[in-house]
Amino acid sequence: MPKSATDLMQDIINAAVVDAIVALKDSAKGMPNALLRDLNAVHANTAFTDLPTAVQTAVATSVRDAFGKLRKEGYAIAEANGQPRPPRPAGVPVTRRPGGRPPVRR
Repeated sequence: MPKSATDLMQDIINAAVVDAIVALKDSAKGMPNALLRDLNAVHANTAFTDLPTAVQTAVATSVRDAFGKLRKEGYAIAEANGQPRPPRPAGVPVTRRPGGRPPVRR
């Protein structure tokens, strides 16, 4: 039985997080202070380039593995420079009342 998309994504994200934690531990080379420093440097606004090199490598590998796993499970992966979205049809603009609802037609 094929895995659901939710189960597959949970597996992928779990593997990526574990790989990143292992990379952080490996980059600290057994030094607890270095590990704490690297952990404290990570916050919600941390850019990819601000991460330690080992973590960047682990994330890049996890992303490649994730796309491979998605393809193996039969999911289609679109290219980044694929077809642009078709333009929206130009319809009659709907006038709206101040509450955001369309006017009542009687």
